[in-house]
Amino acid sequence: MIQDIADHEFDQIIENASVPVLIEFWQPGCGHCEALLTELKLLQAEVGDHLVICKMNVQENFLIPGELEIQSLPALALYVEKNFKKFIGGIGKKREILAQLYPWITPPS
Repeated sequence: MIQDIADHEFDQIIENASVPVLIEFWQPGCGHCEALLTELKLLQAEVGDHLVICKMNVQENFLIPGELEIQSLPALALYVEKNFKKFIGGIGKKREILAQLYPWITPPS
């Protein structure tokens, strides 16, 4: 299950992660957000212990999306070793997302 996170726990999750963290910024009623969440669930099942995947509702949380200047949804942000690395491009399929996570996540064989 993909964990919901809030502004107040964001830093703690990033700081305590021993593997890369991928955050989906989404909002209720966004069809593209739901489609991406489905792909992220498939990704999580495949990479399991090598990546933490979380989601943040931007209607309930304003600080982190504001700091990252999130302007369109869905958005994916990758953190590695406590640092922001990059945004992962828009709506993709599991394989496309995994390819963008390289070299931080090695695709399963």
